[in-house]
Amino acid sequence: MSIGRGGRRPGAGRKPGSASRKTREIADRAAEEGITPLEVMLKAMWIHAAAERWDEAADRAKDAAPYMHARLSSVDMQASVSMTQDDAVDRFEAEAGAEPA
Repeated sequence: MSIGRGGRRPGAGRKPGSASRKTREIADRAAEEGITPLEVMLKAMWIHAAAERWDEAADRAKDAAPYMHARLSSVDMQASVSMTQDDAVDRFEAEAGAEPA
């Protein structure tokens, strides 16, 4: 088995979701012309909201949300507990000025 060149490398290549040069050019041109897809979605959302058509307004808001708010990601948490529930209750009662049971 030889270690040679080529092949797939972790982290190499275009990142998922990144815009290609052509896509970026189209988006830049639309922004220069004064209206973007996000602006259209937001305007439609406001029109529906003003008319109190809340389902339609919510649909437009849902479409626009990824352009305005980052998606939350999950995080693995590792924690350790150094006291038992009884110890915690005793400590709480002591801090509150109550007599422990």
